[in-house]
Amino acid sequence: MTKQQKYETALSQLRSLLDGETDPIACMANTAAALHDTFGFWWTDFYIVRPSQQTATCEQELVLGPFQGPVACLRIRKGRGVCGTAWEQATTIIVADVHQFAGHIACSSESNSEIVVPLKTGDRVIAVLDIDSRQYDCFDQTDRHYLEQVAQLITDRIESSRE
Repeated sequence: MTKQQKYETALSQLRSLLDGETDPIACMANTAAALHDTFGFWWTDFYIVRPSQQTATCEQELVLGPFQGPVACLRIRKGRGVCGTAWEQATTIIVADVHQFAGHIACSSESNSEIVVPLKTGDRVIAVLDIDSRQYDCFDQTDRHYLEQVAQLITDRIESSRE
């Protein structure tokens, strides 16, 4: 089965699995598990934009959400690492070699490449989907295309919970 076929199958399964579910954490948890199991990624997770516990201001940070894989960083500031940069720029970032990414946060030395996809409501990023691989240059435009659809599926569930 090609990567594209795997993604199409996974998306179909996720649409069925998440149909009618509006709880964001439940949706993220099963999505992380499904992607992790289907593709055998090293790390599959969501970081959720939350108020910062570090300051008394209105600052926000990414807080670890549902994931599959080894333990990880709990909080990431905006603009820091691949996740914080994807949040700040509100765009998907693919990194072929994380060791060459300025400011990379090394939660695990076994991670070698990464893709981070923002979940957006309008122009506002509400979370990021973060996937790491032990392989270098693991992610490409096919991953980007389908993972952005996965992110939209989760965003749609979150938005429907607010209605």
